[in-house]
This record gives sequence, structure tokens and C-alpha cells, in this order.
Amino acid sequence: MPDPFDAKTRAQASATRSRRTLLALLLLGLVLGFAFQGSRGLWSPDEGRYVDGAVQMLDSGNWLAPAYSPERLNFSKPPVTYWLIASSLKVFGRNTWAARTPYALAFVATLLLLYGMGRTLVPDRPWLPALVYALAPLPFLAANGVSTDAFLALFEALAMLGFVRAAFGAETKPPLHWIVLMWCGFGLAFLTKGPPGLIPLLGVLPFIQRRDGWRGLGRYFHPVGLAVFLVVGGAWYVLAMQRYPWLLHYFLHREVYDRMFTAVQRRHPGPFGWIVAYVPTLVIGSLPWWPMLLGRKARSALADAWREVRARRDSPGRFLLLWLLLPLLVFCLVQSRLPLYILPLFVPLSLLLARALRDHVDLRSTRQRWVLGLWFVALLAIKASLAWFVHLPTDDRATAGQLAALGKGHAYGAITFVQDTAQDYAIEERTPWGLHLYLGKPIYGVAWHKPQAAARLCQLVRTHGPMMLVLDPTLRPAVIEGAVSACGLHIASLPDRWRRGALFLAGR
Repeated sequence: MPDPFDAKTRAQASATRSRRTLLALLLLGLVLGFAFQGSRGLWSPDEGRYVDGAVQMLDSGNWLAPAYSPERLNFSKPPVTYWLIASSLKVFGRNTWAARTPYALAFVATLLLLYGMGRTLVPDRPWLPALVYALAPLPFLAANGVSTDAFLALFEALAMLGFVRAAFGAETKPPLHWIVLMWCGFGLAFLTKGPPGLIPLLGVLPFIQRRDGWRGLGRYFHPVGLAVFLVVGGAWYVLAMQRYPWLLHYFLHREVYDRMFTAVQRRHPGPFGWIVAYVPTLVIGSLPWWPMLLGRKARSALADAWREVRARRDSPGRFLLLWLLLPLLVFCLVQSRLPLYILPLFVPLSLLLARALRDHVDLRSTRQRWVLGLWFVALLAIKASLAWFVHLPTDDRATAGQLAALGKGHAYGAITFVQDTAQDYAIEERTPWGLHLYLGKPIYGVAWHKPQAAARLCQLVRTHGPMMLVLDPTLRPAVIEGAVSACGLHIASLPDRWRRGALFLAGR
């Protein structure tokens, strides 16, 4: 007869190990996520654009509509990213460290969610998926960049934790609370990046249909779960489109059609652009783990795993492959491609690598501890080097210091960059929006070759009073002087130039 006291002791020992493992993962994530997090300035255009939108929310009190400036809205992404950054800036102050704090926290939370999935999918090494993700360069570096993708990875991981617990638990019928968690995660993902937030369903749907049939698939579309998704993921869209009726056309045309089927955004389009964007990202971004699969024993384990995937319709490995490969195929087919787009796919990739390496990673091995320890130090050194030794012209903190020095002694309430273009997209990409965080002044961009550009520039000066104008080096200063003077405004040239472009102060 089993000894109940012995079983109780084993359970207590297991709980203690779990707590220690979670604590170790938490500490690992905090060190990797927060080390040198504010040492690097914001890099435009993307980092500056998102932080500027968050500062606009704080300044205007309008948390419904993201914006570039007080008169230019920015609906290129739903609001979750702006909300999280703005909340952090409000709590911790308007600085780079506060702007990136949500990303460090998202990194740590993703590790904990991977541990939760690991308990089901890699029960003998539940900590290994989180360790793989933490020490992979792409997730680690993404936690130091301001974008939507780290939050998207977090919320998709939350959704898939719900699915994994529902689909691979001991119950014959998926428990409702896990279904609700899944759809809550998908709602948050949809509110972070729109339709791409639902892309893990490309792996879920064929796996469940093949394993359980159409009736079984229907269990995962419980009315309560769908209601949670509609409220969490859809309420903001309804409110925003009520206030801005043109939004539906904008979302469908600019954010769906243009991104998927055209090269208008110039993000590695064409039939082979995916090779440039994604192959190096996968190869370098998943180091040091995939080289461990090249050994003879690892190859044998992979062959056994592949036979299991082919033989068993309920194989977790089959599900993870579908979750990884079908979304990756979609990302390769669409015409807008950036390396960070596949960051959420490092969640299933980490689970797959952990399952393949679970018999080959042994942290009791002195050699492995040294190798991983040195890799840990190398990652931190890369992060520090980006802050201290990489000086890009797109660093908004450095730009802010330069313009503040050039405008010293002059009073002005805003900065406008006048660009030699007629395209709104060029304004979005070329304007250093992150200056708003560092200088505390609204930032504007004017496309000089658009109709009524001169009238718009004059209106901005009338609205803000004294304003610094930063001209594109290819524009003739006399043309801008004449246009502003024709409006009945005063304009004075500053003696210095910024990156070969003329500087002016314009006012009433």
C-alpha cells in the first residue's frame, strides 16, 4: 500500500523545485530584460514614432486615437503599444528607461508563459523552453527595442497557453476557463497588431480538426470565449470607427491590402525578399541552440520525433510544427517583411527546440554551465555595446542634444521638419518623432511638395507661436523664407546648419 506521507513529501519537494525554477527564470528574465535598458537612445523611425504617440496621449488626454502630433493621427497600429508605453512614462517619468520598461516586463512574462506551456509539452524539462527563448538573440534584443512585436509575442503566448492547457490536458472536454484565456489572449493580440494577432489559429485549426474532427473543433469556439474576444479585441475598433468613420477603409486598404499585396512600404518585397528578412533572423536569432541538433545523438532523437509526428495525430510535435510553419509561410508570402515580424514564432520554435534538446541540455554539466554563462555575458555585452559604441544618425537622443545646442538662447514651442517630398509615408519615416520625449516639444513633419504645404506650415507657426524649422538639405532656404513671409509671419535664419540643412525660427 502506498505511503501517503511519502507521496506528500514528494509533492512538497516537487512544489519547492517548481518555485525555485520560477524564481530562477524570473531573475534571469529581469537581468536580461532590464540591463542597459535605458542606456541607448530611441532610434527613429519606429522607436521614436511609438514613444511620440504615447507622449501625445499623455499631453492631449486622448487615449482613443494615437497620433504623430496634435494635428496628425496615426492609426497604423491599434493602441495597446501606446497605452503601455504611456502608462510607464506616467509612472516612471518621461525618459528612455521608462519607455522600454514595458518591453522588459513583456520579456519576463513571456518566459513565465513558456514555462507554463513547458509543464504540459516538455514535462521533464518545463524550464527549458523559457531558457531557449531567453538566451536566443532575437527575443533578447527585441526586448530592448520599441515596437509592437514583443507585446504581440506575449499576448499570442498567453492565448496559446490557454489552448495548450485545453487541448493537451487530462480532461476529455477542454475546460472553459482555458478556452476563455485563449480568446482573451487573442483579443489582446488583435488589439496590439490587428489580424496578425490571430495567425496562431493557422496552426490550431488544422491540428484540432485532424485530431478531433469538426465537432471537436467547435468546442474551442465557445460562445463565452468568443464574447470575451469581441469585447477585449473589438471594443476599441468600434469606438474609434464611430468617431472616425473613414477608419474602416484605412484599415482594409492601407493596413491589410497594401501590406499583404503591394510593395508600397518597401519592406523586402518581391519573390525573394523573405530570404533577406527571415533566413538570417532564424539562423542567427536562434543561436546557440540549433547547432546542438547537429550531433549524432541529437539527429537520432530528431528522427524519432519526426516518426512520432507522422504516426500520431495527437502529437504535440505535430501541433508545434503547424504553429511554426504555417504562419511562417504566410509571412513569406506577404509583401511587407521585417525581421521582427516573426518574433512571435520564436515561442513555438523554443518549444520545438526544447523538446528536441531535452535529453541533451543538462545544467548539472560544468561544461554546459560555462558555455551558457559565457553566452549570457556575451548577450549583455552586445546590448551594452549598442548603447555605448553604436552611434547612428537616427538616434533621437543625440539629435535632440544637437538641436537643443543649436537653438540655445531662442524661445520656440515646437519643431517642424520640412522635407523635400510629396509623400506622407516619407514624412512618417524621415521625421525624428522621438525628439518629443527628449525636448518636450511637439514635432511636425511637412511634405513641401504636397498641395497647400506652405499654407499648412504657416498655420502651424500661427498655432504654436515661435517654431524652429529644420529644412531638408535639398530644399532652397529662400523658397521657405519667401513662403513664410508671404503669410505675414516673421522668419529668421539661424547661423548654424543641422546636417547641411538650414535652420529657421518662425513666429508672428
